[in-house]
Amino acid sequence: MSFNLATMLYESARSHPDKAAVINGKHALTYAQVDAAADRFAAGLHSHGIEPGDSVGLQLPNLPQFVIAYFGALKAGAVVVPMNVLYKADEVAYILRDAEARMLITWAGVLEQATEGATQAGVKDVVTVTTPGLPEPTTGTSFDALLATELDATEMYQSDPGDTAVIIYTSGTTGRPKGAELTHFQLFLNADTPGRLFGVRDSDVILVVLPLFHIFALSSILDVCVRFAATMTLVPRFDAAAVLATIERDHVTVFEGVPTMYIALLAHPDLDKYDVSSLRVGISGGAPIPATVLDDFEKRFGILILEGYGLSETASTTTFNVSAQDRRVYSVGRPIWGVQVQVWGDDGAVLPAGAENIGELMVRGVNVMRGYRGNPEASAEAFTRGWFHTGDLGYMDQDGYFFVVDRKKELIIRGGYNVYPREVEDAIYTHPAVAQAAVIGVADERLGQEVKAVVALHPGKEVAPEELIDHVKARLAPYKYPRSVEIRAHLPVTSAGKILKREL
Repeated sequence: MSFNLATMLYESARSHPDKAAVINGKHALTYAQVDAAADRFAAGLHSHGIEPGDSVGLQLPNLPQFVIAYFGALKAGAVVVPMNVLYKADEVAYILRDAEARMLITWAGVLEQATEGATQAGVKDVVTVTTPGLPEPTTGTSFDALLATELDATEMYQSDPGDTAVIIYTSGTTGRPKGAELTHFQLFLNADTPGRLFGVRDSDVILVVLPLFHIFALSSILDVCVRFAATMTLVPRFDAAAVLATIERDHVTVFEGVPTMYIALLAHPDLDKYDVSSLRVGISGGAPIPATVLDDFEKRFGILILEGYGLSETASTTTFNVSAQDRRVYSVGRPIWGVQVQVWGDDGAVLPAGAENIGELMVRGVNVMRGYRGNPEASAEAFTRGWFHTGDLGYMDQDGYFFVVDRKKELIIRGGYNVYPREVEDAIYTHPAVAQAAVIGVADERLGQEVKAVVALHPGKEVAPEELIDHVKARLAPYKYPRSVEIRAHLPVTSAGKILKREL
């Protein structure tokens, strides 16, 4: 038996050859064009000595070339290693070295750091994508030159379904990032199953503003779109005005984002000037969405937001609210087909249903990674009796819906009481002046930890720290409200829009 994830592109190109696959501003590529380009790119990789099983670093922003390189590398039998375009040289070197990459495909906008990192890692083959306004590279190979390679007689590599297709590196909040190995079969199922549950259509136009090098966009948007021959419209980086203009221009039907993006769209001063009536649904993931944001967005945009849950190690989707009829508001839904989720106590016992029974969410199933690349110790620590430790705290209700409370490592223990930052953040977000909020624990000699909030306000809004403290104090138990509030111009976020608490 053989199966290559790039079969999705091949089949969509056969069934919808003239359908727009990728929109990039005023330009579009059809499925037939993307498939043919991926074939040529695979031939180019072969000409550079890339063989099945070799790792290839892919460090590009949201550009059509990402899609072509991704599927081209898969067709060649290579392992794709998506990399953040914001990485500095040492970070680039670490990933390339750890993944044992043979090539780096990067963007001219970050070429200096990328090439320095490649040199440190001993990677000599650097392929560069140049976009308007950037100079042509004077070293290495241009992407266009690789794409111009004449097709050879080599057909799409027939991978084993259990072969590694992608190595996705974790965010590294507790040390060096670890490379989660995801197989062709896992990634296919994590496109096919959620897409069917959610009802993705070939007529859908899905906005891609989440970075494609992130597992959410790679698996839950790119792979899903290609599996069902939907259209992707690319936005290079999040800007509320650019997103709203793209929704209007391309008649976007599905918006997928993280909570900070929904907050920014709601707060845009010119929101009423844009026609967003084409939207039929929103999908939120990456972090729990505050209840007030969900309610306000649904009311203002007239659509439902369906929330899901997953991690890099679970190929993205683990649980999902699949429809308006089956949705449980404020939950992350129920496990998708082929996936099991349990809530475990600290002693490893399975906890019963109920909001009072909070424990670690444990996952097993077809979506769970093979392990961490070249790190058997970390792989062993990540599993107990075949169940993967997510590091997230949550509970299950009587109907099997799961609710994520917080990250286990972000739990604040104040004088022996457990304080879940997300609950406090939800209370802070009910204040109309607050645009971003993060709650952290700070050392306290008497209580062990004290609760602190760091917030950013909407433009033109003002509020005193004492007012915010009183606002939360009126809504939560006495041990939960923050004793101090720091107001900043903005909070640091990842490239995917998630708040970086470790930098606060």
